[in-house]
Amino acid sequence: MEHLVKSQLNDLEEIVKIDIEVIGSDSRRKYIKKAIEEDRCIAIKKESTLVGFLIYDTHFFGCSFISLIIIKPTERRKGYATSLMEYFISISPTKKIFSSTNKSNIRMQEVFKANGFIQSGFVENLDDGDPEIVYFKST
Repeated sequence: MEHLVKSQLNDLEEIVKIDIEVIGSDSRRKYIKKAIEEDRCIAIKKESTLVGFLIYDTHFFGCSFISLIIIKPTERRKGYATSLMEYFISISPTKKIFSSTNKSNIRMQEVFKANGFIQSGFVENLDDGDPEIVYFKST
């Protein structure tokens, strides 16, 4: 059984461990810690094991922006990203929600579409040769 919780500092190491598994470094440790301290990090657990997390902010033109959705690689394609998104949509502090993913990240594009997000534009030059697709959803 899965459950969603606002992350606490005692979740930091487990969250960073998943992030390292995905990106290969702990370069986002301070960013994740700050999001937890500011109550902007939501974790999803299967039984008592953390399997993923979502980080958001409200600095994108005054709108909510989901900046990270990370699911442990062995737990992907099981609906955890959708559960995180659905939960965040239900508690979003703003009516407009944005997020983004690389054009090469077909799986994440499918998750956005399945959750009612629509393409809202592109940002070039973040990753060479791999534009960022911006997605939007209104609550």
